[in-house]
Amino acid sequence: MSEMQNNTPVEAEEIQDINILKKDRIDKLTSLREGGFDPFQTTKYDVTGKAAALKAEYEAKEAEIIAAANGDEEAVKAGLEALNGNIIRIAGRIMSWRDMGKANFIDVRDNTDRIQVYIRSNDIGADQFKEFKKKWDIGDIIGVEGFVFRTRKGEISIHAHKIELLSKSLLPLPEKWHGLKDQDTRYRQRYLDLIVNPEVKDTFVKRSLILKEIRNYLDNLGYIEVETPVLLPIQIAAAAKPFVTHHNTLDMDMFMRIETELNLKKLIVGGFDRVYEVGRIFRNEGMDTSHNPEFTSIEMYQAYTDYIGMMDLIENMYRSLAFKICGSDTITYQGVDIELGKPWQRLTMVEAVKKYAGVDYNEWATDEDARACAKAKDVEVEEGENATKGHVLIAFFDAFVEDKLVQPTIIYDYPVENSPLAKRKPSDPAFTERFEYFIYCREMGNAFSELNDPIDQKERFIKQVEARRALGDTTGEVDEDFVTALEYGLPPTGGLGLGLDRLVMLLTDSASIRDVLLFPTMKPLPANSGRPEKDEDEE
Repeated sequence: MSEMQNNTPVEAEEIQDINILKKDRIDKLTSLREGGFDPFQTTKYDVTGKAAALKAEYEAKEAEIIAAANGDEEAVKAGLEALNGNIIRIAGRIMSWRDMGKANFIDVRDNTDRIQVYIRSNDIGADQFKEFKKKWDIGDIIGVEGFVFRTRKGEISIHAHKIELLSKSLLPLPEKWHGLKDQDTRYRQRYLDLIVNPEVKDTFVKRSLILKEIRNYLDNLGYIEVETPVLLPIQIAAAAKPFVTHHNTLDMDMFMRIETELNLKKLIVGGFDRVYEVGRIFRNEGMDTSHNPEFTSIEMYQAYTDYIGMMDLIENMYRSLAFKICGSDTITYQGVDIELGKPWQRLTMVEAVKKYAGVDYNEWATDEDARACAKAKDVEVEEGENATKGHVLIAFFDAFVEDKLVQPTIIYDYPVENSPLAKRKPSDPAFTERFEYFIYCREMGNAFSELNDPIDQKERFIKQVEARRALGDTTGEVDEDFVTALEYGLPPTGGLGLGLDRLVMLLTDSASIRDVLLFPTMKPLPANSGRPEKDEDEE
């Protein structure tokens, strides 16, 4: 099937144009090779300057010369001419080109900024100038040797003495594809997104800084960073669905991890008091603006503290991150000021449901009372014994509360029904010492006073497995090795997990998780489809 049959007429025309331009560039490469030069054979280019630094340094030195001259124009001229004796070498991609006959201006972008380059036939030689104009293109990666100066129009530029083609671009930059504004294309071809929309790079630079500051923060508190397996031999009976693969040598199915929690708590059993892991997590579930099947979590566990200690830790860490990354503990996210610096609101789940839904859990004497209340308020719950008071409370929270939690809010004391790894509250065993924190109506992290009673833990694991069996799912198992570890003794421990991607979204004011992932998960394109189509799973 032809491209014309697979694409709209406009798309097919664009593809045809690109194929023509690609052929033209391949012809230029062939001509270069026939002339004895292959740009792809270049192995090294010694760079001595970066665009952003060169411009800043020139401005600073220029200001010093003008100040020292004290109004003497000849002294200023002499000082600036002396600056021109400093030869530098930069490398980058040609982003634009202005042909003015025997003098050309091109913009070259390196990893720091763009800088204009002035190229004359008299400076680089007539033969190379001719080759440059006939066989080089926008998108080519080049090296430039010359000096920095300011043009008559006032732009700091490089006056080239030598230029070198370091790599030939065989495809044109995507000017016709809407300037690469199409989100689907940007996610699929992030390399092009970074070339054409350089501001996108700032998000990923910030992501790196955020991760660095988190590590610094935890390291300074005495935490040790560790690594635990990604491939696991059993599928635990948790709610999240794993990806399954097969180990050929052992001839057994293995499961991509859906959390790092259990192995990290084994390390607390083994004598580490404070551990954390920056871990890649895999969940075979849906995709939307805040979910990607492959994402990064940070889980931390601290012996001899509880969930209150973890509340204090996460509040303080967010304030520290906001100051270091954004310069203030009040940030703007999607047009809303988020006040990370103020004490975060803390509500039990019972208090939150009473505040926002007008329903008091403590007035339900029985599970039947809770189900009747849910029916009266049109809150959907399961039928029969599976809908306990705890289940109904969670349903009310989901229906009435989460979308009200714009400012940072900690919701704590969760029903035991949905907290299989959290310690029960000594004062009320129907609830656990668990909290989640919410910002901009989005759950950002989850924490417990960790369950360390091996008998209780095994009973909860068994109930999880039985619940899955009742639904026809026979895959979940009890993690007997984790229970054995608890039997050797887990000290009182506080644990917390957060999604790095959602945190980066918050601190970079990004609307979608795909905006903070360099290569988000995308549905493959059909063969011969030309331009990427809209991804069916997106949002």
